[in-house]
Amino acid sequence: MKKHLKIVALSAITFVAGSAYAQTNTNTMNRPTPVGSAPSTTMSDSANRPTQSGVGSKATGTDLAGSLASATDFSTLQTALVAAGLADKAKEAGPFTVFAPSNAAFDKLPAGTLQSLTQPASKTKLQGILAYHVVPGNVMAADLKDGQKIKTVSGGTLTVRKKGSAVMLVDAKGGSAMVTTADIQATNGTVHAIDSVLMPK
Repeated sequence: MKKHLKIVALSAITFVAGSAYAQTNTNTMNRPTPVGSAPSTTMSDSANRPTQSGVGSKATGTDLAGSLASATDFSTLQTALVAAGLADKAKEAGPFTVFAPSNAAFDKLPAGTLQSLTQPASKTKLQGILAYHVVPGNVMAADLKDGQKIKTVSGGTLTVRKKGSAVMLVDAKGGSAMVTTADIQATNGTVHAIDSVLMPK
């Protein structure tokens, strides 16, 4: 009889312990992972901040021409590419990296500048400006180094300024543009949205 009671008691203890372990394990699995306090917005995280284009740092599944055309915040750039006769260039095999000015970037230009550049008489000048925003190869934001000089397809040079993951480009005239959305992957290259139009010499 005593032996039977011991067996029953042992079984009860085992059942209770097993239930407690299962409950603890379930709670642990379902418990949210602490992430700490939300980081403050600084220059270092601006490179990955989404823009009004609605395109984040992801693969678009289409070429550079399609990627730019599908993003509403690049509609002015798309218009400029058509006016310059360069829209089809964005469909070529590449790869190319495009530092793409947003609509707001073009809005910063002096009044009448864009209208003048998109006239047939300014086609060559517009081509030079747009080509100044294109770099051969796939250049990711993480690949860029502070002080680095990068050669564009126009033959001009851009200077990189970098702090953390925030990337700024300085043009030949001393103007600058911040990368607002980095590493948008097209099938034939990479797009980085910028907040100003870069100007060659």
